[in-house]
Amino acid sequence: MRAIVSVSDRRNINVLVKELIDMNAEIYATSGTLNYLITNNLKVKSIEELTNFPEILSGRVKTLHPNVFGGILARSDQLKEIEKLKIKKIDLVVVNLYPFEQTDKIEEKLIENIDIGGVSLIRAAAKNFESVAVVTDPDDYSIIIENLKEKNEIPIEIRKELALKAFYYTARYDSIIYRTLWELYKNLPYGNIIFHGKGAEDLRYGENPQNIAKFYSDSKPWEYIQGKEISYNNILDMDSAWKTVFEFENPAVAIIKHTNPCGVAESENLVEAYKKALESDPMSAYGGIVAVNRKVDIDLARELKGNFYELLAAPDFSVEAIEFFKKNKKNMRVIKIRNIQDNYEIRTAAGGFLYQKFGKEEIKFNTVTKKEPTLDEMNDLKFAWKVVKHVKSNAIVLAKNHATVGIGAGQMSRVDSVKISIMKSNGKSVGSVLASDAFFPFPDDVEEAAKGGIKAIIQPGGSKRDQEVIDMANRYGIAMVFTGVRVFRH
Repeated sequence: MRAIVSVSDRRNINVLVKELIDMNAEIYATSGTLNYLITNNLKVKSIEELTNFPEILSGRVKTLHPNVFGGILARSDQLKEIEKLKIKKIDLVVVNLYPFEQTDKIEEKLIENIDIGGVSLIRAAAKNFESVAVVTDPDDYSIIIENLKEKNEIPIEIRKELALKAFYYTARYDSIIYRTLWELYKNLPYGNIIFHGKGAEDLRYGENPQNIAKFYSDSKPWEYIQGKEISYNNILDMDSAWKTVFEFENPAVAIIKHTNPCGVAESENLVEAYKKALESDPMSAYGGIVAVNRKVDIDLARELKGNFYELLAAPDFSVEAIEFFKKNKKNMRVIKIRNIQDNYEIRTAAGGFLYQKFGKEEIKFNTVTKKEPTLDEMNDLKFAWKVVKHVKSNAIVLAKNHATVGIGAGQMSRVDSVKISIMKSNGKSVGSVLASDAFFPFPDDVEEAAKGGIKAIIQPGGSKRDQEVIDMANRYGIAMVFTGVRVFRH
């Protein structure tokens, strides 16, 4: 067997090479890999001994040579041709690439970290999978070793799988280069979009049992600790919940049902925040999912015992809390989630897809009524504004004491959302504040708010009837604050 080795990620490469040497394989390595292997007391040959040509241009050209690519690309019916040319047949190519995505966003560094020879080696070997095995992932070294030891070959089925993995690897690499350079040169958040997502995870099913579903991610954003298999809908709800609690610096809890909050609160500790969030709408909370922005301790774990939840997501869990869930809520999915800050969104639509990048919100809280909100009301208005951003439009959020008391979501009419939020509050709307994700198109929204005893309103403003809306607020003695920013969510 003859192999070429050129790796940036050197995990376990010494283990693979030692095993290959023990099987009398002939191994050629590029300079960096060669030096690493030599320091590990492994005798391999320089790639220059294969090409009979030195590396040039400060290492930009190492492997781009007929002696390399002829040996990789030769089909079984072409072996006599390369033999006449004194080109050696290559059986195994072990290559991974410069870590372009970890490179500083400086043009000179980015350009120098665009791998050329490595990509070419991978693609050539993947193309000729009938005769060559290509390995791009150190986790696959054991597969190579096991098959060579047991069968003295790498079966065609495995070579095909490795080739598919290799083509994905180079496609993803090219897409990262394109996206990075586009943003660097164009200073725009869009261009031609290239999807890539490794680590596909099978889900129980999609939105309904007849739908097949998978989750794709470059770096898995959570750790599954216990419970039933996670589902498509769980992930959507968890995404909404986590993004909601991430808005808050204080301990916060969000209870989500069908991607909409039914209760959100912040407090001095998670137990108090949870109690306040649950009080917002305890009936709707049943069967929902819970996210928190602090480590879950045994006190919160015990508090959660009395209610049925599909999933709990948090940045961390105490050992005592995990043991408690295993004994008392073994079916509840417990997910340790990372601090995710996606600044873009992609959705499919009518034979294509939509892309949007979220910009920084420049909010200026501007009181437009005669009455100014009190300090407590202003703090609640800011709290409600953070929540309403994560409620489907037309969205209305009522809040009091840093907790939601009523939420109206997904209605075709904004005034209906106001009515629903007041109805859902069960009388707790009196003395609360109201947040609207978009402007009030008519003053009747304020009239309904006044009937519910609401004391202050926050909304973007920008309607041609703004003055009528402001006049109505003045008539009922309601303070109104404009933000100048719409947070509409379809």
